[in-house]
Amino acid sequence: MEVTIDKNSGYCFGVEFAIKMAEDEMESSEKLYCLGDIVHNDMEVKRLSEKGLVVIDREQLQELTDCKVLIRAHGEPPETYRTAIENNIELIDASCPVVLKLQHRVKTAFDKMEREQGQIVIYGKKGHAEVIGLTGQTLEKAIVVMEDQDLDKIDFSRPVTLFSQTTKSTKGFYELKTKIEDRIKSEKGQLSEVDFNANDSICRQVSNREPQLQRFSIESDVIIFVSGKKSSNGKALFQVCLAENSKSYFVENETEIDPMWFSAEDKIGICGATSTPMWLMERVMHHIQSLEAGMVLEN
Repeated sequence: MEVTIDKNSGYCFGVEFAIKMAEDEMESSEKLYCLGDIVHNDMEVKRLSEKGLVVIDREQLQELTDCKVLIRAHGEPPETYRTAIENNIELIDASCPVVLKLQHRVKTAFDKMEREQGQIVIYGKKGHAEVIGLTGQTLEKAIVVMEDQDLDKIDFSRPVTLFSQTTKSTKGFYELKTKIEDRIKSEKGQLSEVDFNANDSICRQVSNREPQLQRFSIESDVIIFVSGKKSSNGKALFQVCLAENSKSYFVENETEIDPMWFSAEDKIGICGATSTPMWLMERVMHHIQSLEAGMVLEN
């Protein structure tokens, strides 16, 4: 049995940077709060909580004073920074540079759309941490679109500027772009640059994972995709694997692996989301290798 970990899987730069900042800060601080799970992976959240990282929500943030709070890679809306100033909270800002740049672009576009009676539309998951940070740049006026029925929220007779959550599917973004163009044409009979401006703001480190995973999935007999169940990126990338290899299995950790998925001759590929730590994929690999040892003994 050959077991290989996809070299392109694991943390993206933003998540890796945030976790490093948290670990460095906890070496010198008695307690560090984190606004939301630092990453959508329960195993990693548990590991960091054992080191002293305390996860809080926005309501709890309002009650804190004179402490340190980590802002994770997803970024935060302006109100979080205002609360920090009012409550004398020191922010350890680990916002991903790609997300910060997008927030600035959304804010600039929103100011322009306000002058032109237009709308900001964000392709993303409503309530997702990054999307909350983006809509915060628009005084919560941005329209969040995920499914076809969400398009009904848009007034296609007015200008539209479209952005995307950085971790969404590139294919999904361009499908949405086409649907908006079609609706504008049916509403106004024509399409002009003034009416519609689409901005592909998907992180290329994330979007490049799709073709890489497609190749990796084809090369393997069995795919074990490791990800937290709350990860939107994980759900999307697993579907990429499944489309190429029907013997693809989604697990959160090694305890969910079924030995019946394998045979001794299989070439097994292990991969994961941008929120999956390498140490967890290595643990899954070692577990599978121990199953192989059992197969040899049985034979």
